[in-house]
Amino acid sequence: MGLKETILEGTIRVFNRKGLKFTMDDLAHELGMSKKTIYTVFREKEEIFLAMVDYLFDSIKESKQRVLEEDSGRTTVEKIRMILGIMPEGYHDIDFHKLYDLREKYPAIYKEVERRLESGWEATIALIEQGIAEGVVRPVKIPILKLMMEAALEQFFQRDVLIQNDISYKDALQEVVSVLVDGIVVHKENE
Repeated sequence: MGLKETILEGTIRVFNRKGLKFTMDDLAHELGMSKKTIYTVFREKEEIFLAMVDYLFDSIKESKQRVLEEDSGRTTVEKIRMILGIMPEGYHDIDFHKLYDLREKYPAIYKEVERRLESGWEATIALIEQGIAEGVVRPVKIPILKLMMEAALEQFFQRDVLIQNDISYKDALQEVVSVLVDGIVVHKENE
């Protein structure tokens, strides 16, 4: 792991404990390195946050690719459920509630979160189309399904509904996936 990745891993740990309020001193202490070393990679805290968002979303993309490439005997519906519900590997305990604060304090970074949520759907769409062709997914209007998923996730970051109801991001994501997938699956009449 290079210096950049080490700093980003430390940023995620500190962010998880302190949210956006962590200081560069907090990060340096977490990493056991000087702020000067951190500043050789990142000029400011906002740049670290932006890199952290990319790091997390890139991890999600890599996890999706592994699901698509592995020959595990999973059904198309199981793969759709997995891909829609993927969280960055190793970050199942990250407090995504704290991303809610990005909207007001770091609007440019929040816009990047939105952009990343709305992109990278090609593999998921192909899998849904495969499910439709196989007859295990009803012929849904994919742009509407995509919009519903994006809108639900964006609402988690725009509002404090998860915080108010003490629901983890992971549990909320799984609930959204369950509602969407179970609503698109073809149900056999004898079930």
